[in-house]
Amino acid sequence: MELSQKPKVTRFSTILIVTIVVASLFAGGLLGYFLGYSTISGKINDLQNQLSTLQGQVSNLQSTQNITYQNITYVLEENTSLSQLYEQVKESVVVIRGIIVQYDFFGRPYYTQVQGSGFVYNFTGQMVIITNYHVVYDTINITATFINGNGHAAVALGSDPYADIAVLSTDAPPSEYKPLEIVSSSTLKVGDPVIAVGNPYGLAGSMTTGIVSALGRTITEELTGGYPIANVIQTTTPLNPGNSGGPLLNYQGQVIGITTAIVSDSQGLGFAIPSNTILREIESLVTEGSYNQHPWLGATGTDMTYEIAKAMSTNVTYGWLIAQVTSGGPADNAGLRGGTKQALIAGEWVTIGGDIVIAINETRITNMDDLSTYLEEYTLPGQTINVTIVRNNQTMTLAVELGTRPPPSIP
Repeated sequence: MELSQKPKVTRFSTILIVTIVVASLFAGGLLGYFLGYSTISGKINDLQNQLSTLQGQVSNLQSTQNITYQNITYVLEENTSLSQLYEQVKESVVVIRGIIVQYDFFGRPYYTQVQGSGFVYNFTGQMVIITNYHVVYDTINITATFINGNGHAAVALGSDPYADIAVLSTDAPPSEYKPLEIVSSSTLKVGDPVIAVGNPYGLAGSMTTGIVSALGRTITEELTGGYPIANVIQTTTPLNPGNSGGPLLNYQGQVIGITTAIVSDSQGLGFAIPSNTILREIESLVTEGSYNQHPWLGATGTDMTYEIAKAMSTNVTYGWLIAQVTSGGPADNAGLRGGTKQALIAGEWVTIGGDIVIAINETRITNMDDLSTYLEEYTLPGQTINVTIVRNNQTMTLAVELGTRPPPSIP
């Protein structure tokens, strides 16, 4: 009987052990779950508390700084926004179009259209449109189209190729004219912010911004007959074909220049005729049809460099080196001398040996920009100026009576 009872005891013990093991595993798993849940729940609560804190800080910043993320207003000087400024000036800028007649080999005419920009100005009660000379040169059927789409016939009242300025009149009704104010460009400084409004590629009413990147530049255009346009404003404001003739504005919406030229393949390099030139010439252009008060020295030359100075055995590395004087011109009559020989300098042929202009009326002249700007801004034909030169390493001053620049030879 004892032998037959042993298997039952063993079987019962096995079941009991298995039950205890399973229960232990279940209890351990349950305990681990609760411990893990408790830890994760604590971390979630901590993150929620941090998020609430951050939301509170953002809310406080919004209330104290009055920040609006949906509608950002770019505020300029005197609390004027770019959008408000655009609304203020857009109706004053027009699209200028003209037709150029050309002839083929057989004498048959064909027509091309040119396009630029312009702006309205009130000249002593007479409404006129100011643009670039090169925009309307040699054109017929000139029109001016306002931002509202209304187009009107226009005619040229006067022009000056040496300043690249033209003044037009139109048959538009008085209600179309919204004139801009022109102020002096004398107060401009490098770094001043500027705005251009025009019609690049015919896209009417386009606005761009930038800064004055340089002052007192000179540029030469095809229609100036080789003479420089002086005292030009250099700007980073993006300009494109079609911008020519549009206004360059300060942040008060006042005209401080006329956008006139770009440098091909450059990155944000443009030029504008200064407003001082407009103010100086506008009366003559409107009443007489031209402006003939550009002073004339009667000489050509090049900027001095260290390499040129070395070739001439001089210590003067700045100034304007006279290459040639016009026979019978002001420089010739005053005794100024041109170059005497050609020298290959830095890969270019340069006429050397002439007088080096280093000052006019005791104002230092470092290059052609300085020379042209001084003559245009501060002198008139018939005026006598004192020109300081270096000749054969000797400094001397000669009196020169300026002439009137002759009409350009326009192709």
